[in-house]
Amino acid sequence: MKKKVVLIFGYNDYALEIAKNIRDTYENILIYSLNEEFDRAKNKTDFEVRGFDLSDRWDDIAEYVDFKNSIAFCVLEDSAQNIFLTISLRSLFSDLNIIALSNNKDTANKLQMAGANKVIPLVQTTAEIISEMMEKPIVKEVFHTILFEGGALKITQIEMNGTNPYLGHEIFELDWNIKYGIIPLSVIQEDEKNEFIYASKIKHNRVKEGDIFIIVGYERDIQEFEKVLGRRDDVNWRNWSR
Repeated sequence: MKKKVVLIFGYNDYALEIAKNIRDTYENILIYSLNEEFDRAKNKTDFEVRGFDLSDRWDDIAEYVDFKNSIAFCVLEDSAQNIFLTISLRSLFSDLNIIALSNNKDTANKLQMAGANKVIPLVQTTAEIISEMMEKPIVKEVFHTILFEGGALKITQIEMNGTNPYLGHEIFELDWNIKYGIIPLSVIQEDEKNEFIYASKIKHNRVKEGDIFIIVGYERDIQEFEKVLGRRDDVNWRNWSR
């Protein structure tokens, strides 16, 4: 019997973030890593990772994938490879919903011509994303509640203890939102600079004892999180750096 599957082509931060965010919706998620990267990728995540070559004809997935109800994400970091992959998938599977990532307008146009149903640009700035979010009433309400009404959501900082199971992990690998309902915002490491958690210069740093993470979550979740990972110190909303 053919199944509804999410196929993610490319092993990188974008692929892992996509997989983490859809795992509650889709039961079958496969990440395909280029063969030269496969050995590095296969034991680094709990998602199923398979190797592939751009010349593959995809006979294996054709046997069990329900293409009308499945999705493919093309997130290869090399633009030319991503375009070639999109052309290949579209030529073989006319009903497959293909979503591709692009790093500029020219690449986005080429991906659409190659057959992608939707292209997501990576050049959108953090400021633009925040601006778009703030236009949504529910987001405005959450920010207002946190900042001015002392609601259920809290921001606090947690100092990593010596028994923390995440010590040595790269910051981009943290799955706190899934396991604990906690969203990390920034981190203060030994240089004492408060760095945005998703900034490219910090996300590959490794978690060390004494690191301080600024987090947001519900009070009950923060209390459980503290028991496992560190010592809590509530944050002043008007100045939530150290």
